[in-house]
This record gives sequence, structure tokens and C-alpha cells, in this order.
Amino acid sequence: MKKVEVIIRTDKLEDLKEALSKAGLSNGMTVSQVLGHGNQKGFPENFRGQKIVPTLLAKVKAEIIIQDELVDKLVDVIINAVSTGEVGDGKIFIFPIDDVIRIRTKERGVDAL
Repeated sequence: MKKVEVIIRTDKLEDLKEALSKAGLSNGMTVSQVLGHGNQKGFPENFRGQKIVPTLLAKVKAEIIIQDELVDKLVDVIINAVSTGEVGDGKIFIFPIDDVIRIRTKERGVDAL
């Protein structure tokens, strides 16, 4: 099993959810609002007469646990759903998962997904 973490633009979350559903990969996902700093720079804003350039931008982090054989399909679905071709589209991180346990039923591994 793998854990796929994806950091994306906040306005692309609904596109991601819809694409995962259409691809049959919507068994579970955890979503968090995060702040990030990378190649995408913030836009200058005026606040009380001061010019401010934000250094941390709002992003969304989605975490998905999936079987090894579906990782490439998932990555393709994510990229096709959220890519704009602009700086700031985000990143995908893939981690190995040793085990998953569903607390209620004590199922383990793929059965717990």
C-alpha cells in the first residue's frame, strides 16, 4: 500500500474529488487546509497603507491510501484534474504504508481501506 499526499490549489479540490469519483478511486481521502511557500510567489497587497507580499499561500493537502497497483492510475487522475500549467499547481508525494487497521472491525491491510 502507498500513501499519496497531494498539495494543490484550493480552487482545484472539487475538480479532484469529481475526477477521483469518475475514475472509481474515491474510497477515502483526508483533506486539510495548509499554508505553503515554494516557487509560486504571493501577490502584493495593500493593508492599511502598507504594501505586503504574503510569503505563505493557502493550499489544500489531500491524503489518499491506495493499493500499490493503483498508484500510477491515481497519479494520472490527479495530474489531469488539477494541472493548470502554471507555477503553483502543487506537488505529489508517495510514501510506503506498512499496514492499515480499521478500528471498528479490526480489519487489516487492503480490507481496512
